[in-house]
Amino acid sequence: MTDYASQTEVIIAGGGLTGLTLAFKLYQLGIPFILLEKNDTLGGVIKTHSKNGFVYESGPNTGVLSTTEAVQLFESAACPVIEANPEAANRWILKNGEWQNLPSGLIGGIKTPLFRFSDKLRLLGEPFRKKGSNANETLSELVIRRMGKSFLDYAVDPFISGIYAGDPKQLVTEYAMPKLYRLEQDYGSFIKGAFAKARQPKSDLEKKVTKAVFSAKGGLQQLINAIATKLPLQSIKTSHELICVSKSADGFVCKAIHDGKEASFHSRQLVTTSGGAFLKDLFDFLPENALLPVLNLRYAKVVQIALGYNQWPGKQLNAFGGLIPEKENRDLLGVLFPSSIFEDRAPKQGALLSVFMGGIKRPELFELSDEKIRQIVMREVNDLFKLKDTKPDLVEIFRYKQAIPQYDISSKARLENISEIEKQFPGLWLAGNIRDGIGMADRIKQGFMLADEIQKNQK
Repeated sequence: MTDYASQTEVIIAGGGLTGLTLAFKLYQLGIPFILLEKNDTLGGVIKTHSKNGFVYESGPNTGVLSTTEAVQLFESAACPVIEANPEAANRWILKNGEWQNLPSGLIGGIKTPLFRFSDKLRLLGEPFRKKGSNANETLSELVIRRMGKSFLDYAVDPFISGIYAGDPKQLVTEYAMPKLYRLEQDYGSFIKGAFAKARQPKSDLEKKVTKAVFSAKGGLQQLINAIATKLPLQSIKTSHELICVSKSADGFVCKAIHDGKEASFHSRQLVTTSGGAFLKDLFDFLPENALLPVLNLRYAKVVQIALGYNQWPGKQLNAFGGLIPEKENRDLLGVLFPSSIFEDRAPKQGALLSVFMGGIKRPELFELSDEKIRQIVMREVNDLFKLKDTKPDLVEIFRYKQAIPQYDISSKARLENISEIEKQFPGLWLAGNIRDGIGMADRIKQGFMLADEIQKNQK
């Protein structure tokens, strides 16, 4: 038998939320694995920081309890989930320089000043409008067709900026917002679909899918820590950067660099969970350009700034955050209010803000110096919240060159490409946010799904 450094059933490349969830499920199923992570810590971009009384995140600030798998992971990992403060349920949208509450229902949609009167009347006819037939219809096209342009400008556009840091004119509904797509396709209407799904019977587990915004007590890194402590230490290899994957007669050979030395690992099955760029030139058994549709996946560049105030002198932050439509011509995508959403994120009379800028529409902002970013953020925040040049007590800047993948018109070709390669090489799974969604609940769900597929694929 060939002498490899380690042999196992599954190698997981990447120790972010997808990889850790998969490892956790495989361990529960009794399937041997080795997880290779290039960094010296687990969790990918999920990191919680604590400084001078502020607890803030780099990477995602929150998740949404939108899948049964997310509920199961929290319960199985014995990680206490905390849901958003109900008093922070409002979402603010900026219009003409003033914050307005984003309505959450039909009546609110009719009363709000965010939308034109003609579009409010159009909303009443939404349940009777014919469903679309364009498979490549963008979110922009869908919303204008069913609801009107003001709903695009002051609801969907800022919402997409908040989730994707993207452009609704480019994102294809079927891939970027599959649940919204299915409401129209299955029920003929957003409104009729929402009512029909609300009436469907639910299991006890499904009833726990509250769709509430969540974190973990002490920050999202506590979820990562809770999962990691349940895994066998010998199966976790941090500071191991995967550099090459070869095909063997009965599986795959992975070569990684650790402490300047090369280590090799053999497995029957292999899962990659990193972004598209990571896959370039990784597999020596694939023809050149075999993964071109995956490599062409665009990512939004995002700058995230944590601002902490020991004493908050501005407008009461009784909301989840504020989103900024493109029409407002601002230099920010939006601002979250973590200290309003969760307890113990800032001193009692203070506030913690998480500010975002850049994205698909403003990639040039990513290239600015820290000092220039600081100047822009302070100018915008002071104006938006009427702070009169108040200086924060905490400023931390984080940059993400490949923050969020854009599920645009190229998505169909990418998904077909992934499926074709997985069929050609059984036991190889190309995962991560290159498919199946970008949210934390999506990553957890994918980890569960992969564990089931791997179990079926065992000899």
